Amino acid sequence: MTDRPPLLVSRQGAVATVTLNRPEQRNAFDDRLAALLRSTFEELSAEAAVRVVVLRGSGGFFCAGGDLRWMQRAGTLGKEENLADAKVFVTAYAAIDRCPKAVVAAVQGAALGGGAGLVAVSDVAVAEADAVFGFPEVKLGIVPAAISPYVISKVGWSEARRWFVTGERFDAETARRIGLVHEVVPAGELDAACEKAVQSVLSSGPEAVARVKRLLKGMNALAPDGALLDLTARTIADARASAEAQEGFAAFLAKRKPTWAP
Repeated sequence: MTDRPPLLVSRQGAVATVTLNRPEQRNAFDDRLAALLRSTFEELSAEAAVRVVVLRGSGGFFCAGGDLRWMQRAGTLGKEENLADAKVFVTAYAAIDRCPKAVVAAVQGAALGGGAGLVAVSDVAVAEADAVFGFPEVKLGIVPAAISPYVISKVGWSEARRWFVTGERFDAETARRIGLVHEVVPAGELDAACEKAVQSVLSSGPEAVARVKRLLKGMNALAPDGALLDLTARTIADARASAEAQEGFAAFLAKRKPTWAP
């Protein structure tokens, strides 16, 4: 066990950097990290001095999605406890989506499942050329419910259907082609590319940036509200409690194929 904080926040002038800090777990979510992400973005949203938030992962890896041991354990909770836990996960994304500051994702290593969802909910996404993306939830018997509104809004229904159903991984250029990321850069140039995006935001009016984000959210039919957040939370809670998901978690952790796989 480690007492390393799972989330780091630093501020330099008008820029806050939020770093997922569970490198041994490839920065995968658990309930604690999800709660911290939500509270951190709520706090940053209220800080007038902060104008840009850079979101990144430690250890050369962006985010592997949900921690499978946490998901497995949550699936064995009582129905209401499971749902309450799922709502923490869902509202972490909602807090980022509602943030009036520009959010820039700096992606290296991989962004899988919920990690790709963090990319989708960011305003600007820059990835290193060797980064890998994917929505592998179906391989585990679960559903990308929490992130679905943001991913569909970002890449469209057609691309979401393909990648959600197959669970395939794809490279950074494909992520750029489908609109999940905006720029792909060579290894070693990620910080410079993100800094360029940050400076572009800082040269814009902060109130105008916040108004643009509110405008876009208001025009988005998939902008998560109470009903949609409840639907996504219930879907992931039900899915991870299923026998299929529990088999998927157990198989992955045991490094074997699940029973349904050929």
